[in-house]
Amino acid sequence: MAKTSTVERNKKRRRMVKSAAPKRAKLKAIIMDRDTPDEERYAAVVKLSQVPRNSSKVRIRNRCELTGRPRATYRKFKMARNKLREYASKGMIPGMVKSSW
Repeated sequence: MAKTSTVERNKKRRRMVKSAAPKRAKLKAIIMDRDTPDEERYAAVVKLSQVPRNSSKVRIRNRCELTGRPRATYRKFKMARNKLREYASKGMIPGMVKSSW
């Protein structure tokens, strides 16, 4: 089990990304548009740098929803490999069966 503080920090980042996404997208559009004046683009860069870093999508870590494990996590199930195997063996994941050949 991962530390509770790291799991909560990641949840906080997800909330921040969701709330700041429109503002960040608007500023990035201004920055990327070559037709806008340089002063306006520079002002957008300054505003973007003042937005909290944790509101950036790349700072989110994919973690297991059950254990908080940061590695070997399947995006589709939001579970780590070991918990996915455990739940699949118990038949708790619909449509997933143990492979045998």
